Amino acid sequence: MSAASLNPLAPILRRIRAWWQARLPLTDTFTLTERNVYILPSRAGLMLGATLAVLLVASINYQLNLGYLLTFLLAGSAIVGMYVCHGTLRGITLNLMAPGECFMGASALLNINLTSTRRSARHGIGLSVLGEHQWAWSDVPAQGSAAVQVAFRPVRRGLRRVPTLTAETRFPLGTFRVWAIWRPAAQLLVYPAPEAVAPPLPAGESRSGGPAAVQVQGGTEFDGVRAYRRSDPLKLVIWKKAAQALARGSDELISRDTEQAQRYELWLDLAQAGPQGTEQRLSRLCAWVLAADRLGVDYGLRLPGVQIKPDSGAVHRKRCLEALALC
Repeated sequence: MSAASLNPLAPILRRIRAWWQARLPLTDTFTLTERNVYILPSRAGLMLGATLAVLLVASINYQLNLGYLLTFLLAGSAIVGMYVCHGTLRGITLNLMAPGECFMGASALLNINLTSTRRSARHGIGLSVLGEHQWAWSDVPAQGSAAVQVAFRPVRRGLRRVPTLTAETRFPLGTFRVWAIWRPAAQLLVYPAPEAVAPPLPAGESRSGGPAAVQVQGGTEFDGVRAYRRSDPLKLVIWKKAAQALARGSDELISRDTEQAQRYELWLDLAQAGPQGTEQRLSRLCAWVLAADRLGVDYGLRLPGVQIKPDSGAVHRKRCLEALALC
């Protein structure tokens, strides 16, 4: 059992933390000021304070002038370091770029720009998801900007809000920890995790509603091939067979025969994705969408209450993945 589960005050602390975070504004552009930047001594700072207290008591007890000098010199350095540490974050503007696509169980990347208008560089600035310890560190040049990528792993599909982020620095001495809490307003659409080993694409359906006749073997090739024609797009060339022919000393190219396949439609149907649970079937459909997109074939998607007509391309792929995420 973790220490948090053994702490009887843990539920109360979680409620207080959630209440406090809910009061923070939702924004994708966040400027750090005196009102939202916090500072406390770090463990090293606490140890330094205890050491300075011992040095001061010893200097008073033994009337050591050099002890006074060392104590006040270290104390002055710590005070200056506190000011510099707080100023490292103060005045920086954080800007969250539009999140890209993400599959459940895989790491999602958040692209964040750090902008500074100060004439001196800022060093040792870290960004992370609040509560995690995977930091992305960067330096911000004078009157410039720096790009940082923060990774996190969503555990549920659908439309999810970007998690709360934190910015931190301990520059220059490490005796103080300065941090800020940021709640982005952006949302992220999490697609189902594609099945690792998915079966071949299902058989095609006749456009007139007849039985299936054309299918894809192994999820990689069409039934039927023919000699390459100069008008064939490169996506129809079977490069595996071309490599085998080249190894035999022949430069003949082979294309997929799609003339017969054009009389049929490839439909990816949730009802035909297997007897597993809903999440497993959505995972299989996601793998089929990606496989059909790689092959460049037209495919449609059938979900409860949703039917997307067969098409191809990046826009169609995104539309199908969004439907699977929101199913």
